[in-house]
Amino acid sequence: MATARRARLSTDARREQLVALGVEMFSERPFDEVSIDDIAAAAGISKGLLYHYFPSKRDFYVAVVRHSADEMQEVTETDPSLPPLERLAAGLDRYLEYVDTHARGYATVLRAGIGSDPEVASVVEGVRSAMAGRILEDLPIGRPLPPALRIAVRGWVGFAEAASLEWLERRDLDRDELRDLLIRALTGAVETAAERYAADAS
Repeated sequence: MATARRARLSTDARREQLVALGVEMFSERPFDEVSIDDIAAAAGISKGLLYHYFPSKRDFYVAVVRHSADEMQEVTETDPSLPPLERLAAGLDRYLEYVDTHARGYATVLRAGIGSDPEVASVVEGVRSAMAGRILEDLPIGRPLPPALRIAVRGWVGFAEAASLEWLERRDLDRDELRDLLIRALTGAVETAAERYAADAS
């Protein structure tokens, strides 16, 4: 049993090393430009051994995307004791830093080919839902949430993604300016939705 446990730990550790390598590779090159041969050579292992850990390049890529999604959610966690706007600003600072650091991979997942893969799309959707959920939890609104408010925040998440991609491509705003733009866009959307809710309730 002890031998099996050591073997399992070794397998898990090796998978983690390969995924970390994949994060680096897919941050620099899109999915279609990375071959199994490239991955095996960079890892210093045979293709056969790579297939032992991941049945296909797609499986490897999905594992990389899932790891990156978990990492992004972890690094954008903020101090729950902060006021909501401070939490939002801190979370966006960390989000934009992550986007900037992983620019190529971020753009590839959201814009190109494999990003439409159902499993990859599910991982990305999970990040979007978590991002919207954090914001909605901080709003001083009773439950259940008004549909207009939920839709406004969920739509803002899409706006934040599109704005981040545009920023990565053009770099004609600095990061702080983009953060402030995103904050203003969210507060405007929330205020508009709240006004609609108040009007419907009266």
